[in-house]
Amino acid sequence: MTSDTFQSKGIAQLILHFRWTWVGLIAPEDDYGLQGVQTIKEEIMKSGACVAFTEYILLNQPDLNVPNIIKTIKKSTVKVIVVFSLGGTFAPILNEMLKQNLTGKMFIANADWSRSNLLSTAHYFPVLSGTLGFASKNYVVPGLSDFLKKIHPSSIRDPWVKSYWEIIFNCRFSSDKNLTDSLGISEVPCTGEENLESFRGSSAYVNSLKYISKSYATVYVLAKALEDLKTCNERNGPFFQGSCLNIWNFKPWQLTNYIKKVKFTLSYGEDIYFDDNGDPPATYSIVNWQMSPEGSVKQVDVGSFSTSLSQSLMVNSSQVSWPLGEQEVPHSVCSESCAIGFRRAPIQGQPSCCFECAPCLQGEISNQTDSTNCFRCPWDQWPNDQKSGCVPKSMEFLSYGDALGAILATFSIVSAFIPVFILLLFISNNHTPIVKANNYSLSCILLISLCLCFLCSLGFIGYPELEKCLLRQVSFGLFFTLCVACILAKTIMVVLAFMATKPGSGLRKWSWLRVSYTIIVVCFLLQLILCIAWLILSPPFPQNNIETKPGTIIVNCNEGSPEAFWTMLGYLFLLASISFIVAFLARRLPDSFNEAQFITFSMLAFLSVWISYIPASLSAQGKYTVAMEIFAILTSTWALVLCIFLPKCYIILFRPDINTKEYLRRKDSSKPM
Repeated sequence: MTSDTFQSKGIAQLILHFRWTWVGLIAPEDDYGLQGVQTIKEEIMKSGACVAFTEYILLNQPDLNVPNIIKTIKKSTVKVIVVFSLGGTFAPILNEMLKQNLTGKMFIANADWSRSNLLSTAHYFPVLSGTLGFASKNYVVPGLSDFLKKIHPSSIRDPWVKSYWEIIFNCRFSSDKNLTDSLGISEVPCTGEENLESFRGSSAYVNSLKYISKSYATVYVLAKALEDLKTCNERNGPFFQGSCLNIWNFKPWQLTNYIKKVKFTLSYGEDIYFDDNGDPPATYSIVNWQMSPEGSVKQVDVGSFSTSLSQSLMVNSSQVSWPLGEQEVPHSVCSESCAIGFRRAPIQGQPSCCFECAPCLQGEISNQTDSTNCFRCPWDQWPNDQKSGCVPKSMEFLSYGDALGAILATFSIVSAFIPVFILLLFISNNHTPIVKANNYSLSCILLISLCLCFLCSLGFIGYPELEKCLLRQVSFGLFFTLCVACILAKTIMVVLAFMATKPGSGLRKWSWLRVSYTIIVVCFLLQLILCIAWLILSPPFPQNNIETKPGTIIVNCNEGSPEAFWTMLGYLFLLASISFIVAFLARRLPDSFNEAQFITFSMLAFLSVWISYIPASLSAQGKYTVAMEIFAILTSTWALVLCIFLPKCYIILFRPDINTKEYLRRKDSSKPM
């Protein structure tokens, strides 16, 4: 006989084959049931399924624990129940299920009741419909059927023939009442005219052949072992130093060494050998309980399980009839499958088959159903909408192709022409009093620097390459330093010129043009030294920022040293503050020097823009941070252009009548300029 362990493994594989992960177990509370259900439970759990309940039929109780078992079945959500029992032991549970009309369960039967005559009736079929069971493979011994056709008690004088005849036809030849009672035979006399051919399909006939193939195989095993003993080679025998036995003189236990090593195939296809545990290979038929057109219950072979083929399971699902006539495989799970993009989250206190479906976290995917874990995408990729795969992240930077980038670039280029136009206007009117009174040479330098300030904003647009990152902040700082230094020089020159007109003043020697150039050069050199040190010690570089906006790579320029950047901006702020203070103090000077009033407004606007830029830049993200700086550059530059040069252009273009020395030298400040 084969080990029930093989059967348990086959049941577990059958459950796994149909993806049943939530099953119940029922077995009698005896050594056979306890050992069988434990093995099945271990194999089921190894296969990844879970046991919802394990109920035992208590043989020592009158009700066999049937009410509790039925209550458990009704309470549970399982659709598949494995019953490891004898047919007679399981029958009371089926009776109670019929009584309570509890149907629709899928039963898995072990070999002890998968072909049970007791349960294979129309009475139990409403509950057992669709049952799948493991049944021992019954091989037909060649020639046995023809032999049994010919036997007759009168032709073969052998006691076993009469006994066989009595069992098949349920009659008796012998008058020995004790013998008939022991065989369970009725007292109906046998006539000898019974037709054996008409009983070939009966359960009694089939059961009579049940163990014949095993007996046939057993005889062959002994014969093969004796043959190996007889032909044993003294160099490869099973005993000490390869010794053999004398076939005419050996002990029965010594023959076991030869039996363990036999390996052959019988004529009807069964492989015979023994594993390390001494168990022969197991081959089971998988039977399905169906109702025949005649109204009888039959077990139809729908597959097989064999341990001689690496525990191979084969099932023809198209031939299986499911409970209650369902067309699809019953669904028996504790929790529904988790879709792609979700992972299985265990429920505390519940088996592993009971879980919740939790969506993958941001940046993670799961590309298969019932995934236990989510996987993070590479740094340059991001989950798609279904979180089933990773796609390349979008790259964000302020480009010329963006509407915002195109608008700012266009505005910068157009704005750069305004200082050029004013410069040409000053050059063509350099002989007029308004141009001469406002330091013509410094105004020209200032206009050129303002043009460069407008154009430097273009360095912030486009893909942040290394060269662009190195130069854009430096060019911004240097051009604005030149611009503010010119304004500071103009403001100081206004104050020095006024103070030099007072009698006995010693400041006349400081009112020369070279002083203003010196101021510009010194201020510019200090900023240049700071920028060179910045580029040498901690230069800016391109950076891929993946933290600020999930799913997007923000390509920007890392300033290298934030301290250097803010020091550069702070130095520019210092120059502008000095210019504002000096211009503010000189705003009440006579009209001929009242350019200080416009410088005061320009510096006030300039400082206001850059003070507002600091919190705005810190709150912006991605390309909008760059856009904020460009906006601050353009706005502050426009403030300088409008506040300083708009009044002068207005007089040159539209009020030439007041562009005279007399008007500029008047002392009456109440008259508009």
